[in-house]
Amino acid sequence: MRIAIVGPTYPYKGGGAQHTTELARRLRAAGHDVVLESWKAQYPSFLYPGQQTIDVPEGEPFPDTNRVLDWRRPDGWIRKGRVLRDVDLVILVLLSPVQVPPYLGILYGLRRRTRVIALCHNVLPHESKPYDRPLVQALLRRVDSVLTHSEQQAELARGLTGKPVRVAVMAPHLPVGSAAKAAVTQPFRRVLFFGIVRPYKGLDLLLRALARTPGVALTVAGEFWGGEDTTRALVSELGLEDRVELRPGYVAESDVPELFGRVDALVLPYRSATASQNVWLGHEHGVPVIATRVGALPDNVTDDVDGLLVEPGSVDALVDALGRFYAPGTPERLRAGVKAVDPEPYWAGYLSALLAK
Repeated sequence: MRIAIVGPTYPYKGGGAQHTTELARRLRAAGHDVVLESWKAQYPSFLYPGQQTIDVPEGEPFPDTNRVLDWRRPDGWIRKGRVLRDVDLVILVLLSPVQVPPYLGILYGLRRRTRVIALCHNVLPHESKPYDRPLVQALLRRVDSVLTHSEQQAELARGLTGKPVRVAVMAPHLPVGSAAKAAVTQPFRRVLFFGIVRPYKGLDLLLRALARTPGVALTVAGEFWGGEDTTRALVSELGLEDRVELRPGYVAESDVPELFGRVDALVLPYRSATASQNVWLGHEHGVPVIATRVGALPDNVTDDVDGLLVEPGSVDALVDALGRFYAPGTPERLRAGVKAVDPEPYWAGYLSALLAK
């Protein structure tokens, strides 16, 4: 089958770009003729406050990649749709409603000459704006089918379109290879918050819980989508300056092993979530995960075996979890329960769901 994937890849960064690249690679390995249509300029900078691109690729770039789409050139969107009329399947990777206008231009150029799937990482953003819902609805009503990464997201999509909606568990697309477990003889008394810092991820809740958990430190590593000054003020207000290390900015792949190699647990105190690679990323580095019961997070953490699960939105629940985690012998026991990630079964199921008619 001739397949075109439209979505981010290197030099764009982050989980969406990594997933798109690995999807192209997996489809090609399955025998399909695959081209990756990516971006020369994906978003205006004022809509994406973080660093959009990187200089060093995270993994091997996909060889057959075109980087011509530009948010400033609607004529190029339509032209690309015309070019793609000859393929058998077009996959539109949806990470943000900002992508919808270019995708509508591509669909206009296609003129329904080929099958189109909308692959939704998030059907709607966690922090939505008034225009998000009508934009996404316009897209989902014009494609042939929709793929989401959880049943909750599928229900959200079904509320926006009458087209078929399928669910596939997001397959691992880790930027690092198998990481050997660090030889840890005693707890570091330090936990990690990793990734883009946004309000729905609950860093403020974790900081308040940390203030009630003596003797435990925290490293925060990731880009702040606003709120860095507010976070620093909260750290100061709670008297945590000597226990909280802030490392704002994008974390390069080469720096990830060092970060995970000096903490006892990765903490994901999310208020809401869809699918996330961060549980697998922690486990790949031999680190237990403390996560809230939202989205797909509880599907990947076995409570009291390779991490702990807590209720979302509660400082008290996080205080209790940190206390339970640092009970004598528990960090060592949970670390021993962490197993390496086997991506193959996930990808087999993912491709089957994606290509089903």
